Parts: sequence; structure tokens; C-alpha cells
Amino acid sequence: MTPPHDRPVVTLPVRGPDFQRAPRQLVDGVGSVSAATSAALLHKLGIRRTWINGPEPLVANQQAVAGSALTLQFMPQREDIASGAEQETIERTTALWAVLESVQPGDVLVIQAYGSAYTGCLGDMLVRYFKKRGGAGIVVDGRIRDARRVRQLGVPIWCTGTTPNYASQSELFPWAYDVPVAVGGALCLPGDIIVADDDGAVVVPVGQADALVREARSHEDWERFSRARLDEGARLSDYYPLGDNSRAEFEEWSRSQECNS
Repeated sequence: MTPPHDRPVVTLPVRGPDFQRAPRQLVDGVGSVSAATSAALLHKLGIRRTWINGPEPLVANQQAVAGSALTLQFMPQREDIASGAEQETIERTTALWAVLESVQPGDVLVIQAYGSAYTGCLGDMLVRYFKKRGGAGIVVDGRIRDARRVRQLGVPIWCTGTTPNYASQSELFPWAYDVPVAVGGALCLPGDIIVADDDGAVVVPVGQADALVREARSHEDWERFSRARLDEGARLSDYYPLGDNSRAEFEEWSRSQECNS
């Protein structure tokens, strides 16, 4: 039998079809909406699996981000593709390097890694390059390495933790980019909008973004009103969510706010 390291290597990287990034104005609109409000309003619009379950902010009080999704897909390793000592060298010919070369300012890199505890999807050098190209943030359904240096770079990152391993050292291999990915139970398509803050990361389908922003303006106005009433000692059930009486009061409050602005 031919040893694995002598077998032909499958041509990599695999790239999906060209996609359109979300318009900057639309991204900025979604960026004014929190992850929690985005998830709630998308649920109201009938889109339920939007929260990327697992990744958390790498640092406390991390900057919130919104950006067009650039996707990277890790897949399970198979030894006829790459194995042994040459894996780290082969990585530079894979989707991992290719996706970083395609980063545009404002992109959010979204990585499918199955929540693996053993695969360090990105480290210092790659995150450093991502930052230099203007990337806005990274969401990894898995782990990163070189944690101290990566934190110092200041790139907003949501991940499931850290590991000393390089990307293909253990069980996964960077396979494709600009393709649909499954991250934390959510489907993310290239060009979807990602909004991420202290509550986590949410996928906003680009076709729902306009409706989300319109709904968010009204939603955040009445929440501001309700906070004010609760701070004054009002009953929770009267003001959250709004009832018939409190909604009439809110509408009057809204008109007074417009007159005073």
C-alpha cells in the first residue's frame, strides 16, 4: 500500500462562486442594532436559527462589530489529503491562506470548525494579516492559538476558547471558502451580515436586513420608554412588553420626544 505521504494531494483550495458583499449602508444600519435585538426581531420575522451558539468574546468589553460575512470551512481530516510533518507547510496552499488574501475592509470572517477543542483555526500571524487588510472581526466556531499576542492585536474575535495546536495539527483541515458554513447551529451564507457584541454573534440574512432595521427603530424606542418607566418604579407587567394602555402612553411619549428634538 502506498504510504499516505506519497499519495497525490487533492487540488486545494476549494472556492465557492462569486458573491456580493452586503452594501455598506445596510451593514451600518444593522450595526446600530444589538445582537439580542437582532435575534429577537429575526425570530418575529420567522427566521429562528440565527444565533451562533458557542463562540464568546475573546476579551471582556470587546468592541461590537457588524460586517459582511466572509466564510471559511474546515472539514474532517483524511490522510490522503495531508498528514504528518508536512501539514503546516501545506496549509499555505489551502483555503485558510486563500480566504485571508480575499479579505476586504469591513469583512467579518466566519469559520466553521465544529466547536473543535483541538484545532487552532487562526493564530498571531494570520490575525495580524487579517487586521492589516482591514477586516472588522472574526467569529470562529472553534478555537484560536497564540492567545496573548492575538489579544494584543485588538481584533474583535468570538471563539470557543484557545488551544496550542496549529490549524491542521489534529482533526480538521481548511477545505473551502466563500461557501455556506454551519456555525454553532446556524447557517451562514457568504455576504450575510454578522452582528456581534457581548451577547454573542448573530447571522442576519441580507434579504431580511432592511426589515430588521425598520423594526429595530420602533423596538428600541419603546424599550427606552419602558426602561424609563421601570426606573421610576412602574410595574414590570405594565411596561414590558407594552400593553394596550402603556402603548398609548408610549405613543404620546414618542410625540413629545419628537416635539422636543
